[in-house]
Amino acid sequence: MSAFSAIGNERETERDEFTPGIEPQATWCPGCGDFGVLKALKQAMPEVGKNPDEVALFTGIGCSGKLNSYFNSYGFHTIHGRELPVARAAKLANPELTVIAAGGDGDNYGIGGNHFMHTARENHDMVSIVFNNEIFGLTKGQTSPTSPKGHKSKTQPSGSAKSPIRPLSLSLTSGATYVARTAAVNPNQAKEIIAEAIEHDGFAHIDFLTQCPTWNKDAKQYVPYTDVQQSDEYDFDVSNREEAAEMMFETESKLYEGEVLTGRYYVEDERPSYGEEKQALGEAPEEPLAERYFDEDYQWERAADELLEHHK
Repeated sequence: MSAFSAIGNERETERDEFTPGIEPQATWCPGCGDFGVLKALKQAMPEVGKNPDEVALFTGIGCSGKLNSYFNSYGFHTIHGRELPVARAAKLANPELTVIAAGGDGDNYGIGGNHFMHTARENHDMVSIVFNNEIFGLTKGQTSPTSPKGHKSKTQPSGSAKSPIRPLSLSLTSGATYVARTAAVNPNQAKEIIAEAIEHDGFAHIDFLTQCPTWNKDAKQYVPYTDVQQSDEYDFDVSNREEAAEMMFETESKLYEGEVLTGRYYVEDERPSYGEEKQALGEAPEEPLAERYFDEDYQWERAADELLEHHK
């Protein structure tokens, strides 16, 4: 028996395969951008030839954390801001698994900001979809790391005194090798970007603008939007870090001025992923750790055993 009996089994898949057999009633508010993420994710899977048994979806806390309740695959609902380290562990144990981590702006840029930064720095081979609605939605409208300066909320009734975080710039400087922004109001682009991110070998970060009609009416619907790859006004090389950084800064500045820019911002294909680096150093086993659970003759060892050998 193999840990990967369902992985690599090439066959055509349909989007409906990623809808649970007994589909739960979504509890997102009408008009919520999270529906757009779910739709784009389901549409992207047949594009890259994945079936539900090949995918593991890890979510955090908040409205975004409900995603794997409505998406048929392996899933793990973690605690606030911790979906990335759990996803990293799964990928290292089972490298052929397609790993997707999904969480809100509070999950990834706030309480889990350290995990986000170091997962990007180490270039773990996974997709990170960040639901960016510029607010804490599930807890009823508190200021988040991406709320614009001056935004009034329950926690900042006089207006936020802090400038928002710049998620694209943070991702690039931390070391992500695929950085993009899309929006729930642009489903075709969202599907294409998610598919590209899945096929990318390394850490792929998607800042996904998701409107919150209930608790963040200031952000409206993130329209009209401009695709930077389709516009004649913007011309930059996505493989050039300096040009990408300049375009990201402009994109992040214009969002709070009322102009929504989306698209691919940085792609680096040559840098090895974390798992590949560890294997090259001889610090990762040639056979996936997940295979050992199916080997009755395998003698489990502890990491401390090797250290104890040096002290005998």
